[in-house]
Formats: sequence, C-alpha cells, structure tokens
Amino acid sequence: MESRDYALDVRFLFTRRWVLFAVAVALLALLAYRLGEWQFGRLEEREASNRVVEENLGVRPTPVARLLSPDRPVAPGLEWRRVSAAGTYDRDETVIVRYQTRDGRSGVDAVVPLVTGSGTALLVNRGWAPTDNVGTTTTDVPAPPSGEVSVVGWVRADATGDSAQVADRSTRAVSSAEIGRTLEAPVFRGFVELQSESPKPAEPMVRAETPDLGEGPHFFYGLQWWFFAALAIFGFGYLAWDERRGAQGQDRRRRPRRRQRARVIPPSTGSMHPVRNEAAGESRKAAARPNSSGRP
Repeated sequence: MESRDYALDVRFLFTRRWVLFAVAVALLALLAYRLGEWQFGRLEEREASNRVVEENLGVRPTPVARLLSPDRPVAPGLEWRRVSAAGTYDRDETVIVRYQTRDGRSGVDAVVPLVTGSGTALLVNRGWAPTDNVGTTTTDVPAPPSGEVSVVGWVRADATGDSAQVADRSTRAVSSAEIGRTLEAPVFRGFVELQSESPKPAEPMVRAETPDLGEGPHFFYGLQWWFFAALAIFGFGYLAWDERRGAQGQDRRRRPRRRQRARVIPPSTGSMHPVRNEAAGESRKAAARPNSSGRP
C-alpha cells in the first residue's frame, strides 16, 4: 500500500513540465561540469608552462645562433631561454611599440635590430620608456650604445594578427616577420627581451619584467563551476521534494472524513419542572402558608 502511495506521489515527475525542467537542469549541470573540467585543464597547462619557464630562466645564456634561425619560428619550449649575441645596433631602424603601460603609466617599448657578425639581425626589445603616447618617434626614446655591443636577453615568440603590422616605424606588438620586411638584412625569427647590454647606455630603459609564475584563478574557477553543477542537481531535488509534499497535503484534504457516531447524552437527574404532590394538590416548592388563625 505504501509503495502504491509513493508511486502516486511522484507521478508528477512524468508530466511535461517536470520532464522539460529535468532536461534543462541536466544540461545546465553538464555544462557547468565541463566548464570546470576546462578550467582544471587550463590549470594543468599553466603549471606545465611555468615549469618550462622556470627551467629556462635558470639556464646559462646560449649563443643566439644555436637556438634561433631566420628560417623557423621559435619553438614553444624555447621561450624565456636566455641567449647571448654581439653586434652593432642599427638605431635608424628602431621600431616603437605603442600602448605599453607600467604601473598605470603610459609608455612605449623600443625594438632595435642588432646586426650580428654573421650579418643576420636580432630584434632586441631594449625596454620601456614613459611617454605621453602621442606622436612618439625614435628620437624620443633613449639611444642605444654605439659600436660593438654584447647583449643577453630572453627569447620571445612573435606576435600575430593585425596588432603586429608595422606602419611609420611603429607597431602595437613585436613580430620579426613584419619588422623583417622593412629591413635589408635577414632576421632571426622571434625577438629578445633585453636583460643586460655592454657597454652600458648613457640613459638606460626600464627592463622587461619576467613572467608571472602564479597558477592564476583557474583552480577556484573550476571549483565554482562544479559547485554550480551540484547546486543545480540539489535544487531540482529540493523542488521535487517540495512538490511531492504539497501533493500529499492536498490528497489528505480531499479524503472523506469518517462519520462520527451520534453523541449520546446521559439522562439527567435534575428536572426543569417543579415536582408536584398530586395527592396533596400542591407543589412542594410552593411557599408555606402561615400556621395562624389570624388572632393576635
């Protein structure tokens, strides 16, 4: 009997409204779960990338010709490896990288080709200089050292997209392929973020910052998405339980009440009428007559 009542109580789950609701909740929970997996996947990628960067930052500088080539792009595992090179800066071919900010201040980077002894140019981002970012030219940034220069820097891969296009010796992102079109000499693919140069310039620029090796917010984002998935399932279960409870209450109110037995009133020992003594012809409750003859 109880199993039958339970089946009747949950039959609302098979109505069109509740079936569609269940499908929507299932899809929402699945989507949230997948997004959580994606965030945890991003976390694993970030951790793997950080391990590579940490290893590269600790390696001693390698001659640039051993790692970079004019014919192939920078391999993913070579980013932030330190390389060394010697040559002469071609200041006239300096390219300004616009819209670079540091600590909330606007400024620009200066990329100068370093022509090595082999004749191949290495693009060197010499650093950042504060400017008003309006009408900046190559003469507005500190000049590089003249003559033979030795540099040490971190390898970076080329940027892509419209931001890497060069116009009027300026760009928004560094790409050796785009800048190389404006130079006569062949160019190593990729570029270098300057760490040190010798001899030192008269006016140094602000050096590039090393990458952030933190894990980012991916772990907490993944937990949040999985929490949303669990919340959707729990919410559906709670609403179904609440609907079933309400249905049970309505069913109880619809059930006919059992007929109540007629109430039997016990006989009363009292009487609403005075008791009369029929033999005497008078009421026992009548007032007593005076037992006097009327004489004084």
